[in-house]
Amino acid sequence: MSDLPRRVVAESIGTAALVAAVVGSGVAATRLSPGQPGLQLLVTSLVTGAALLALITVLQPVSAAFNPVVTLVALAHREITGRDAGALVVAQVSGGVAGAVVANLMYDLDAVSVAATTRASPAHLLAEVVATAGLVVLVRGCAPDRVAVVVASYVTAAYWFTSSTSFANPAVTLARTFSDTFAGIAPSSVPAFLLAQLVGATLAAVTAAWLFERTPARA
Repeated sequence: MSDLPRRVVAESIGTAALVAAVVGSGVAATRLSPGQPGLQLLVTSLVTGAALLALITVLQPVSAAFNPVVTLVALAHREITGRDAGALVVAQVSGGVAGAVVANLMYDLDAVSVAATTRASPAHLLAEVVATAGLVVLVRGCAPDRVAVVVASYVTAAYWFTSSTSFANPAVTLARTFSDTFAGIAPSSVPAFLLAQLVGATLAAVTAAWLFERTPARA
């Protein structure tokens, strides 16, 4: 029996929980610390990192990419089939949207509200290329038993050193359009963000192949 159904469910649950952590912590931070954007960002970055550490640690034995660009890079390296990649990406996107809706409802907001925060400046887009490239290089080069710690640490840091606060994930980007809160992104900014993420992932895939894939240890 194929393990694809279990992988699909794991990706859906994991991405939903990740987005719920991002959106929910943003709402909590703005309510508890109004007018303090630095503190709000600190809370959201720490919560996101902690959620990633827990989710990847538990779900990695099944599937724990939670990110379409990570899945597509694996497809490019022929580590998964096109059919499996398509199913996993759909699970990631749908799970992310579900996570945003749940986070909205947990804070007594409308289930869906269209985000109004415009983010697609040239600086934001460059930041998304950098954030996504860094994430993919680390995922490709990291030992499997250290992925959870490495990814969680990187994402927590990238919230701060990138001007875009490091979305670095098409599924999370799309999901965050469904919540007009601290974590939201306007739909008009999404196409440019997705393109920047794909550019970053492509650059990272090439770099990682040169750095890691041909070394004796990795082979």
